[in-house]
Amino acid sequence: MSKSKIDRRLFVASSAAMLTAPASLRAQSAWPAGRNIRIVVPFPPAGATDVLGRIMAERFGEFWGARVVVENKPGAGGNIGAEQVARSAPDGDNILIFSVGMATNPHLYQNMTYDPIKDFEPVSLIAMVPNILIAGKHTPYSNAQEFVAFAKANPGKITYGSSGIGTSLHLAGELFQKMTGTKMQHVPYRGAALAIQDLLAGQIDVVLDNITSALPQARAGAVKGLAITTAKRSQFAPELQPLAEVVPGFDVTSWFALFVPKGTPRPIIDRIAADVRKALAEPAVKEKMASLAADSVGSTPEELAALLRSETEKWGILIREAGIKAN
Repeated sequence: MSKSKIDRRLFVASSAAMLTAPASLRAQSAWPAGRNIRIVVPFPPAGATDVLGRIMAERFGEFWGARVVVENKPGAGGNIGAEQVARSAPDGDNILIFSVGMATNPHLYQNMTYDPIKDFEPVSLIAMVPNILIAGKHTPYSNAQEFVAFAKANPGKITYGSSGIGTSLHLAGELFQKMTGTKMQHVPYRGAALAIQDLLAGQIDVVLDNITSALPQARAGAVKGLAITTAKRSQFAPELQPLAEVVPGFDVTSWFALFVPKGTPRPIIDRIAADVRKALAEPAVKEKMASLAADSVGSTPEELAALLRSETEKWGILIREAGIKAN
């Protein structure tokens, strides 16, 4: 048999094998160059999740030679966008960037149509962003010790605002009450900005707000910065003592991470995770992260999976004990 006939047969056989191979394997072999890839942000534009998603999209596009776009799919505490990605093809073309809601939503919403653990593959943690306990200028306390003492001596007299029921700002306040045996009045708003407006106006007393927006207000003297919610001091706000120095064990951080649909090939997951770490090592990206007061992380899929399990258990217990249900 001639060599040319053998070559033709090998070509036909290999072509047929590719056509009959599982779609996931064909996608894996072609990914990511030339693909149209989307990062779904399950919240409106301009928030921390959106900003981080756009930073990653820009760098991924450069790394991969692909078109990487950000799609905002807000609603239901992030559930609308998350469900859309959960039901998409597991080919690497659909990536979700989500935050603490990935761990809290299963306990807050009764009719969720996806399971954060069963329907997703964890990829990489991107950043950790602490909250700051800020108080209105009208309040009688100026540091964490005074605040905790006042809360214990005056049950029900402190009002604390949040960006809505079940949000990280709300749950941080609930955790504080549980760990200190205090009682505060929760005032939910449709977004943190509205809560801050009322704090500035003296309508509420405190907010456990994201450091990105709260720190400039505190440094400008518009509000009092009482404490940071991480167990250790932040490099971005070293002047703020950790609330844990007064409430031992208190440690609350907003985290942001990437997930893909269950069944996405592991080489694709590893490629995305590696390129998260590559992006976070770039000076320009480091500068952007610092402007958000965000600690860059860049984890393995296994590390993110462990964090998700831990956070799901931690907040699940609190939500059940407090009887919190999302609207």
